[in-house]
Amino acid sequence: MAKMKGAIVVDTTRCKGCSLCIVACPCKVIEMAGKVNVHGYPYVEPKNMDSCVGCASCAIVCPDGCITVYRKKVE
Repeated sequence: MAKMKGAIVVDTTRCKGCSLCIVACPCKVIEMAGKVNVHGYPYVEPKNMDSCVGCASCAIVCPDGCITVYRKKVE
């Protein structure tokens, strides 16, 4: 079976920093950025993309739909 590699993209302008995605990520890829977006909310960002397996748990729990997950097979 081929191994999957994942990548996430966070829409930081829509993120409200609820941190549900941080809790849901089994690979600990997401963390708080320590900055605020244009609306004054803290937001999340990926920190260790090499660990991402593309499970999409973060995108599923995001109440605002701010996370897009991409997957590809790695040989």
